[in-house]
Amino acid sequence: MTAAPVLRAALAQMCSADTHAANIATVARLAEQAAGEGADLLALPEVAGLMNRNPETSQQQVVAAGDDPFIAACRDLAAQHGLWIHTGSTPVRGPDGRFLNHSSLIDAGGGIVADYDKIHLFDVTLDGQAPIGESKRFAPGTQAVLAQTPWGPIGLSICYDMRFAYLYRAYAQAGAVLMVAPSAFTVPTGRAHWEVLLRARAIETGAFVLAAAQAGHHADGRQTYGHALAVDPWGVVLADLGEEAPMIRVLDLDLEAVARARAQIPAWGIAPPERLVPVRMGYGLQD
Repeated sequence: MTAAPVLRAALAQMCSADTHAANIATVARLAEQAAGEGADLLALPEVAGLMNRNPETSQQQVVAAGDDPFIAACRDLAAQHGLWIHTGSTPVRGPDGRFLNHSSLIDAGGGIVADYDKIHLFDVTLDGQAPIGESKRFAPGTQAVLAQTPWGPIGLSICYDMRFAYLYRAYAQAGAVLMVAPSAFTVPTGRAHWEVLLRARAIETGAFVLAAAQAGHHADGRQTYGHALAVDPWGVVLADLGEEAPMIRVLDLDLEAVARARAQIPAWGIAPPERLVPVRMGYGLQD
């Protein structure tokens, strides 16, 4: 099948609530708007379905993916509007009882094309803040997922994954023309690292990157950075949604730009050396 040359994508920004129902209502409005503007695909942010770190109330709401009300609602909206939807992510219960940070790519008929669980969990200690340990509640995913679509292969990732370049390199080498990186970045890391990381992932793979984002102050006490980004294969920022939420920006992605970028700078396809040997540069260093 020949891939469609242009993807009309709706990039979303949300300020997700701590209940499924509130977020489903928001996504319903965003999907209607995206369809009304002729979008092929709606890309949602991380924890679009539920942003709730309260141990008691989150345990009451989080269920297995097959029973999750947010995923079911996205499937219904996709079928209703004839719109592909990437759910960003939502917490679901895994086989061992722990949560998974889980995303689904849904086609225009409401069918699930691919599922992905976040591999790299956000366990960090930022200056002046309490440690953040995503792995205390979530189990890591174990498999990279390349989804086949009418526009070409799409590499799936979530938020903290973007710091691990090898994942995106593997996707590019497998033929990905687009990477999705739905996120809920903190404000300090967002200010310092958000744009440069996403542009780097696009440049080094010669692929488009769509990074839907959370923005604002949330019911569970968190604050997120916003600035959902779309980046082209040359590293040019096509859209930056600032700090407003909820909202979408619809843009046309010329997928032929992927081949043009890779033909000019084919670094993504070069195999790394089997062994890296340190070289003494002659700066007067002593053994």
